[in-house]
Amino acid sequence: MFLTMFLLAVVYLAFLAVLLAMNTSQTVIILFIGAFMFIQYFFSDKMILASMGAKVVSESEAPELHQMISRLCAIADLPMPKVAIVKTSMPNAFATGRNQKNAVVAVTTGIMQQLNRSELEAVLAHELTHVKNRDMMVMTIATFLASVAQMFVQWLPFFGGGSSRDRDSGGSFIVLFLVSLVVWIVSFILIRALSRYREFAADRGSAIITGQPSNLASALMKISGFKVPTQDLRKVEGPVSALFIVPAISGSSIMHLFSTHPTTEARIAALQKIEQELEAA
Repeated sequence: MFLTMFLLAVVYLAFLAVLLAMNTSQTVIILFIGAFMFIQYFFSDKMILASMGAKVVSESEAPELHQMISRLCAIADLPMPKVAIVKTSMPNAFATGRNQKNAVVAVTTGIMQQLNRSELEAVLAHELTHVKNRDMMVMTIATFLASVAQMFVQWLPFFGGGSSRDRDSGGSFIVLFLVSLVVWIVSFILIRALSRYREFAADRGSAIITGQPSNLASALMKISGFKVPTQDLRKVEGPVSALFIVPAISGSSIMHLFSTHPTTEARIAALQKIEQELEAA
């Protein structure tokens, strides 16, 4: 994860250096990036919950779910997050929020119906590990400049760059467009690698919190074997998929390089190894 973050930093610094070298307005760069990061950092959780149709529920509305999360938080030494439910048959769960004190753990009605209590606890422990590791903040930092590069590709005509002669000839426009495109593509690949690493880390956290890695392995097998309805798939396909415990798109349908999650087989193998380590301890 450190190597991936380092490579992302190198790519982003190179991108900013090119922007400055092309005489792009420093004021525009600072204001645009600052505003974009502010919105993404402070409002991404609300936007994600709204896009998923997630409803924050009180303890009286979902007492068993609150009790499970409260017990796991006590074990993991975490403050109690908000709890949300998404009404969909797709079995999945995700965590969002800018820090441990402003976190939300969401589950779908489908996953609550499909998993037994022990398996659901393992999934919730996985999501709480994301909160404990501050993965939401890490992914926000990792993705915001990639999003800026994407915006440059889409809205480059609105940004000044180079001399008047260069702009007239289209030279600066083409160079900046190509640089932004390369940064976006490289960032896309690196961010997905980072996402896969954080999933392994969250799986390990779940195994340690519950003391039963086999419960998460069982949950992963049940969830990944479920056929996702086409309507639900369209709703969650894209950036939000990286938040889920399993991706909304089957790993067999896309190249592993572009997947936000490790394969289920790799995750189960890692959990089996952790179980052996715990038994030997």
